[in-house]
Amino acid sequence: MSDPTILAFDTSGPHCAAALLCEDAIYGEAQVTMVKGQAEALVGVLEDTLAAKSKSFQDLDAIGVGIGPGNFTGIRISVSAARGLALSLGIPAIGVSTFEIMRDPNGLAAYPAEIVAVPAPRGQAYVQAFRYGVAQGAPRVIDPAAPPEDLRLPTNMRVRGFRAAEIARPCEAEASEAALEEIGPRIARITEARLQAGGEILRPAPLYVRPADAAPPRDPAPVILDDA
Repeated sequence: MSDPTILAFDTSGPHCAAALLCEDAIYGEAQVTMVKGQAEALVGVLEDTLAAKSKSFQDLDAIGVGIGPGNFTGIRISVSAARGLALSLGIPAIGVSTFEIMRDPNGLAAYPAEIVAVPAPRGQAYVQAFRYGVAQGAPRVIDPAAPPEDLRLPTNMRVRGFRAAEIARPCEAEASEAALEEIGPRIARITEARLQAGGEILRPAPLYVRPADAAPPRDPAPVILDDA
């Protein structure tokens, strides 16, 4: 698919982020900080993003959505919205993890041994290993001040993201501190790359690394429709 029109969004953290990829350019980038209320704000943010290029939902070729890890309720809001829109519009929805968003956008397939770290509750970190841009195994939770021995990868290891220097030091690895930024545009570009690569496209699903440690909310979370 040449130059697809992609709407990308994410509510997995204290934000509501979105961007439109159209004609190989980014339009309507938004990243609104909010601790709660993403469910009520998301549709308006998406409509404003589309309006930046005078587009409607019917003009889309695909949807890209952040799947976490992050806030449990926030992840479910964006994933359920993406799956609902994809089903109603008859287009694919592609899930993009927070680890992928954190990776170097200029070298997504450049590193032979890479650990990506994103913030987790109580100062911990979620980490996942990549080889030339391909995830290696499931993500896990670690203490950045005391990374486990088995986290070490073979030669040329690189750690990027949250508290990267601490994680890299005992592993004798290169460190690149980084924060989550340009969330909408990065999801859009990664979604585009997946479309161009072809192959099977799986429905997006929440990426949970740890169980919930809080009481369930009084209001039920959005239902994730099974569009099989």
